[in-house]
Amino acid sequence: MADRSLRGIRLGAQSLQSEEGVVFHERAQHIYSCTACGRDTTLTFAADAEVPPAWECRTCGAEALLRVGEGTATVDHSGDKTPRSHWDMLLERRTIPELEELLEERLAFLRARRGDEQAKSDKLSA
Repeated sequence: MADRSLRGIRLGAQSLQSEEGVVFHERAQHIYSCTACGRDTTLTFAADAEVPPAWECRTCGAEALLRVGEGTATVDHSGDKTPRSHWDMLLERRTIPELEELLEERLAFLRARRGDEQAKSDKLSA
């Protein structure tokens, strides 16, 4: 009976495939130095892969630069877009005098509405 019993394995614990005949791709290790905290991170890439000049530091999240010889790679940030705020986009559509005029109109509307509400509350309390 013991010869016929099924034996189970833990899920995900072991692979049922062997590594016979598997040829691994060549790899190369590259070192990135963080510009903020100064830590070095070693990353492994495929030997024929295009290595990025910058990587995010695992420790602090700042930019880490690829170490080339004694120095580091240079990164061109001239094409990076700066984020626009709501105010920047508003100024693209309106001028400051137009915005001041709109503000005065809105404040007058709110003051008139507040006055009406105060008049209603005065009538109810009387």
